[in-house]
Amino acid sequence: MSTPQATIEFEDIELPKKPIPARIWDLCKRQPLGAFGAVVVIAMIIMAVFANVVSPYDPERADFANMLTAPNIDYWLGTDAFGRDILTRIIYGARTALFVGFACAFVGATGGLVLGVASAYFGGIFDLIVQRIVDVVMAFPLIILALAVVATLGTGTENVIIAITIPFIPQCARVVRSNALAIREIPYVDAARALGFSDSRIILRHMVPNVMAPYLIMLTAFVGQAILLEASLSYLGMGVQEPTPAWGLMLQGGAEEFAESAPWVPIFPGLAITLAVFGFNLFGDAVRDLLDPKLRTR
Repeated sequence: MSTPQATIEFEDIELPKKPIPARIWDLCKRQPLGAFGAVVVIAMIIMAVFANVVSPYDPERADFANMLTAPNIDYWLGTDAFGRDILTRIIYGARTALFVGFACAFVGATGGLVLGVASAYFGGIFDLIVQRIVDVVMAFPLIILALAVVATLGTGTENVIIAITIPFIPQCARVVRSNALAIREIPYVDAARALGFSDSRIILRHMVPNVMAPYLIMLTAFVGQAILLEASLSYLGMGVQEPTPAWGLMLQGGAEEFAESAPWVPIFPGLAITLAVFGFNLFGDAVRDLLDPKLRTR
């Protein structure tokens, strides 16, 4: 005689979720360097957006009575050779750096996303031609290619954005293509083709969402690179031009001539560039760790 077996029914139990501040704190403890980078990025954005409020002076106002004034109670970071407040120009220079950085990163990464996915999906002669063009562009160092484009188009903010964006597109296209090639061979893509879905629907609905992780990683990494390239071009006199506040221009106006007599002129813009690039790189590394399943589980 068999004894009846007891059955236990499990009801769906919703575990209490942590509040958002607690989850943010846990994330900061797991990624302290990434949290520091996020703080730098957020502070830089706030400084750029509210530059009119937080800056003490007009960035283009020259005070010839206070030229090359050392840091004091009135000018916290001193003044440059035209008597302009360095702190004010650093704050307004964040606008230029972020505008160029985000514009170049978004356009370059998005262009690389489209080109990489299309190259992987269509393959054949199209993929062959695209990848050879990518190889040619990537053979040039970033700064050399940017200098060549600026020399052709001329100086100015818009031309600097074009010059920096062009090298970013093949870099992102190469990374995205490697991920898209694996996705193209997954059975649900073949099933979508068998059902008669159009190429645009397969690309937009099935391939692009699955390559967003490398796209976001490249996007965050490109911002720091773009800020550094913009500063380099401006320092060489081929980027943003006066009187626009830009960190590279501030270095150009004091790095050599006032390195000994007025060291605050080149030091503080250099520190701003270093901190901005460092912050975006740390933030990008944290985004990579969070989006990469292997690194996340590790």
